[in-house]
Amino acid sequence: MAVDDVLDDLPVAAVVVAADRRVTAANQLAAELTGRPQLVGCLLDDLLGPVDGEEPVWLRAWDPSARLRSVTGFPEHEVTLRRPDGSSVAAVVSGHYRRAPDGTLVSVVIAARPSRPRGKRTPSGMEVVSTVSHELRSPLTSVKGFTSLLLNRWERIPDDQKQTMLGQINQDADRVTRLITELLDISRLETGRLHLRRQQVDLVALARSVVEKVTHGYPDLDCTVSFPDGFPEVYADPDKLEQVLTNLVENAAKYASPVGMRIDGSTADTEVAVAVHDRGEGIPAADLPRVFSKFFRRDLGRPTGSGLGLWISRGLVEAHGGRLTASSIEGQGSVFRFTLPLDAFERLHG
Repeated sequence: MAVDDVLDDLPVAAVVVAADRRVTAANQLAAELTGRPQLVGCLLDDLLGPVDGEEPVWLRAWDPSARLRSVTGFPEHEVTLRRPDGSSVAAVVSGHYRRAPDGTLVSVVIAARPSRPRGKRTPSGMEVVSTVSHELRSPLTSVKGFTSLLLNRWERIPDDQKQTMLGQINQDADRVTRLITELLDISRLETGRLHLRRQQVDLVALARSVVEKVTHGYPDLDCTVSFPDGFPEVYADPDKLEQVLTNLVENAAKYASPVGMRIDGSTADTEVAVAVHDRGEGIPAADLPRVFSKFFRRDLGRPTGSGLGLWISRGLVEAHGGRLTASSIEGQGSVFRFTLPLDAFERLHG
């Protein structure tokens, strides 16, 4: 069956773009959406434009992560499709990389659909802020209260209490910083503009550091770190990996149990894996496929959190060319595992 015939069977507008960014095949829905009866031969850069001034990083060239064999494509985000008559249409696009046996990028299959009407769109930035406002309010209230107390009664407060208050202020300030970073990451992930500051990362040291930091918020945390000797370093953004691992450990402490937790690592030929194991009640089978959905919060007592942490974590891992998955057995606990490629440096700089 010809490629064009396969594309015409798809329920969305679809085009195949070669590595040189020229369209080699397209279906009828793509022709209708772009207003171009003849799409083959068009340069992708001439078809796409930014939305509200924000350009996807791959608008003028493929994202550097396209060089990584383990990266399979880019997630949905909004772009502007330019039409020959001068008009434009907002569309949501996603892409799947097609590779040669050696991992070299051959082409990209891009699927597009018109953006949903305003009444059916995903939450806006202001709605996201509203969703997490209570998450910001709690640490800020604590910071304000303790600083006010220290300023007004410094001479009367014993040194050990001052130390405790300053430690809590520092912890709450870190929490606010992380929440703000997550808000920024939402926009960057959805527009494909996330920038990774990669360097060699020691995952064993990172895991131990995360456990130490999370212990400040969960004093009862009992978490062992178990990695094989000589565990390899990865070429990644240490801040983003710390964000992912902190999220997984805090989620396990909050929703499962802070006791009996374990972080371990394993290696394969082309990747490493880091897993967070807990001994909680487990996640119901009906909820498991939804835990990485944006704004999803389990109906477990009074829902807490923004429902964004796992969604963001998965996006950060995938931006590195890895995968984040979850498995669970009710009554026994859950495991959240993410992988990272070992050949990232060679692929990106080779």
